[in-house]
Formats: sequence, C-alpha cells, structure tokens
Amino acid sequence: MALLVQKFGGTSLGSIERIKAVAQRIKASKEEGNDLVVVVSAMGHTTDELTNLASGITIHPAPREMDMLLSTGEQVSISLLSMALNELGKSAISLTGTQAGIITESAHGRARILEIRTEKIKNLLEQGKIIVIAGFQGTSLGMGGIAEITTLGRGGSDTSAVALAAALEAEKCEIYTDVPGVLTTDPRIVKNAQLMQNISCDEMLELASLGAAVLHPRAVEIARNFGVTLVVKSSWENLPGTILTSKRNHLISEGGIEHRSPVDGLELVEDQAVIALSNIPDRPGIAAELFEALSEGGVNVDLIIQATHQINKNDITFSVKEDELNNAYFQCQKLISSIGGEISTQRGLTKISIYGAGIMGRPGIASSLFQTLSDSGVNIRLIATSEVKVSCVIDSELGKKALRSVGEFFKLNDKQITINPIAENNNEPAVRGIALDRDQIQVSVKNVPDKPGTASTICSTLAENNICLDTIVQSERKHKDKTKDISFTLKKNDRNEAKYALEELISNWEGATLEEGNSIVRISAVGSGMPFTRGTAGKIFRALANQKINIEMIATSEIRTTCIISEKYGETALNQIHSCFKLGKK
Repeated sequence: MALLVQKFGGTSLGSIERIKAVAQRIKASKEEGNDLVVVVSAMGHTTDELTNLASGITIHPAPREMDMLLSTGEQVSISLLSMALNELGKSAISLTGTQAGIITESAHGRARILEIRTEKIKNLLEQGKIIVIAGFQGTSLGMGGIAEITTLGRGGSDTSAVALAAALEAEKCEIYTDVPGVLTTDPRIVKNAQLMQNISCDEMLELASLGAAVLHPRAVEIARNFGVTLVVKSSWENLPGTILTSKRNHLISEGGIEHRSPVDGLELVEDQAVIALSNIPDRPGIAAELFEALSEGGVNVDLIIQATHQINKNDITFSVKEDELNNAYFQCQKLISSIGGEISTQRGLTKISIYGAGIMGRPGIASSLFQTLSDSGVNIRLIATSEVKVSCVIDSELGKKALRSVGEFFKLNDKQITINPIAENNNEPAVRGIALDRDQIQVSVKNVPDKPGTASTICSTLAENNICLDTIVQSERKHKDKTKDISFTLKKNDRNEAKYALEELISNWEGATLEEGNSIVRISAVGSGMPFTRGTAGKIFRALANQKINIEMIATSEIRTTCIISEKYGETALNQIHSCFKLGKK
C-alpha cells in the first residue's frame, strides 16, 4: 500500500461540480489501495476576493490579520471536499495547517516551514481515513507562547504538499493542476509546446525562477533537497503528467524543512583559462559566428559573459580548460581578423562554485560568497549565476585558500566539498525547456573600483533591502582610470528601491554612475545535458541572429544559457529558439 500526497489547486476546486469531480478522482485512487493525504488551495479566486475585502477597509492591513483572513479560504475547501468524500462512502477528515502540525517561523504572509509534527496524521492514516489538509498555512508560537496562524505566501499550497510528502516519506507527491504537466515552454506563445515526460529538480528550479508558473520554486527546492518524487498532472484528464526527479535524500532532522542552508555543496575546478574579446562590433550575429567557430574547431566552452555594449562596440569573455586555450585563441584570431577587435588571454585560473536550491532567490547568498572571497584577498575575474549555482573565476594561486574560507563560511563538511569533480554524461537533452521572463529590468553600475569587495558591496546593499539579483555580469573591459562596470537584472517591482539604495552607495565611489537599460526580456535555455553538448550556445545565438535580434547581455551557468534582448523581440526569440532545438510537437 503506497502513501501518496495529492494537491489540488484553486482552479480544480472552483465550483461544487469541480469539487465533486475531484472527490471522484480521490475515491478512485483510494480504491487502488493507496493511503492518501490531500492538500488543497482555496476555491477559485477566493484569495483575491478576501484580499479585496481587506483593501475596502484599509490600504495597510496588519500582516497578522491578513493571515487570519486568508487562511479561511482553505478551510472552506477542506470542509467541502471532506463532505464530498464522505458522501461517496470514503471516510475523510479535514485538518487546518495548525491541526496538521505544520510549524512555521513567525513571519506573517511569507513564513517558511520549520517542521511538521506528523503523529496526528499517521494515527488518522492508520484508521483508514483520507486526510484533507489546508495548504498555504501553518502555525507558529507567537508572543507569550500563543499559537499564531501563518501563511506561506505565493505558491504556498504546493509548498505545503511537498513538505508533507517529505515529512511523511510518501512514495510520491502528485500536483494536480489545469495543465497536463510541465511543457517545453509557454503554450500561449508557442502553440506546439509539448509535455515533458520528466525533468530534474535542478532544471525545474531554473525554469520556475525564470517565470514558468506551473510550480513554485519553494516546492521544487524541498523536493530536490529531500528526494521527493514529484509528479505534475492534469486535474481533468488521465494523463501521465511530468515526473520531477532528484538524486538527493536528506534527513528532515538536518536543519529542518525550509530553514536548512541553501548552500549544500562547493566545487573547485582547476586549470582554467579565460579569453576576452573586446571592442568587437555590436550587431546581430557576432556571438553566433564566434561560438559556431569554436564549436567547429572542437573547443568546449564553459562560462560565457557578454556585458552591456558601449558605442557600437561590445566585449565577450568566456572560459575554457587551460589545455584548450591555444586552439580557442586560434579560432578567435580568425574571426577577429575579419571583424576587428582585440583578444587577450589569461592562464592559471580556477573556478570556485557554490550550489544548492534557490541560491539566487535568497538575498545575501551571492553577496556572502563575494564578501568571503574579498575578505580572503581574492579578486573575482568572472561571475556566473543561476538559481542553483554561483561561480567565480579567480587566480589559481588563491584557489585552496578561497576553498577553505568559503567552506568555513557556509559550514560545509568534507563530503560537501569537491575538487576537480568528474562530470558524468547523463545523456540528457542539451536543452529541455525555454523560458521567457518579462518581469526584468537591466541596471548597470559604471566605473566601479576593480578591486576585491566591489561586487559583494553592491550585492550586499541590495540584499539588505531584500532585493534579489538575477543575472549578474561583470564587464571584462577596464576604463582608463582602471575601473570596471557591473551589470545585472532584477525584478521590475524592485526598480525604485534598488536605484535609491545604489545611488547612495555609489556616491562613495568617485566617477561611478548608475544607468538603467532599455526595456528588456530575459530568454533562457535550460538543460542538464548542456555541459556535454558542444555548440549549444552557438545554436541559441544563431537562432537570434537569423531574426536580426541583437543580444545585449549573455550569462551562462552549467545548465542554463541566458540572453538579454530587447522587449519587442521576446516572443519571436522564444519561438525561434524552441524551434531550433526541435522541442515542439511533431
């Protein structure tokens, strides 16, 4: 007999008829011999309606009272669904988050789950009951030891379901929704987007952080960290859905459910080299020509960085293994001879990386890495960021020192630290999905000091204001006064607060300025087979060049290639890259 956690969202429960249909589906699953814990959201648009009620009274409702109000939505769902199941002859009982033993921190409106006390749930399961639990909510011990209702924020019901699956060691967690599963891209833009049969949690974290709304990143983080098998399925059709997999299997006791450190690994990769092309033409097709030539020449490229352009000129920097430097230089020299520009190279470098679930979604993690390196006297040559990994290229002679310092700061043990890891080809697709993120702005801090600590100071300033950076690009080109530029993207809602915080910071740097770019979108290709497939970046850049789309910034990580382009080309770019990798339905 398998223990399953099933979650049904608000759309699936939008009417009495739909609640009855969901009850029939749960009944069928129970009759297959499964033990069931069912997590539900509020019906339809109930949460929005409750929020509107509050706004009719005050524009600044107390967070505690909002939690009291919003938690009532799920209580309606659990009671009605339990009634429907009992009416079908299946013994069911409803539990609020508090009654289910979901213990959270005290932050109203955005609480994270600390633990789940499962004794009551297990006792009810032994009695053969179907347990219907309110998602999105939990309880914390407030002032005076009084239990306080808390809510988990956006995507909270997904988070509740996966956390329960982890705590109960369920066979799997099934997320039922109004789509058939995880698609290769947004079907509203790309009509032939197709269902993925499976995807790794790391790949899903990247796509979720880029705007793929089928699952909230917090739910995927828990699934990844605790090895929960997660399945996304249609509420209406009997389709297999998409299976999310993770190789990890941590114990709940090690740091709680959501309060464990987001950094669970550290890598050092030696014998690296960097090639920088500067003052090359800023026009569509240049990046495609460069990386196609490198691929045809047999060069495996690792990190790629393109900073914002300056007066029709651009810089592209990339890293390779040191023994591939000569070949890479030869391929670049052929291109430079025809388009113009300069080449510089540097050997004797090392790449140090931290990895874990949701790194960039937590303000302060990247800045802590940069600050730790700065405190150790280590200057950062390149920066590459993603949702699951932050990498810095540094001088090799400081590599072991940096490794010790970073490992100590993030409290990592020897088993979590790897030197020169051997990557195993998993034979997975180079690109599994494409995401278009419209919720981004581009900001550059110009003429900043080229010394240890600059990047960490900028990131720390934003982290102190609870602002998360997404793509970070440190320009390779130095100005005459030996300063550099650092560019990044962040969410549109953070624009004003970020500008205010940064303007105060850069007033301490003589000549430094803040510049906001044109309206942009971020388009990213994600795939765990990317490190083993030469030429992937070149194909992405060629797909854009064929549509005469200029790339304003490039940033890559191990399993993601991101391009920042003009907003007006977003949908065209998405269709072209999706088609380029033959991801659509046949």
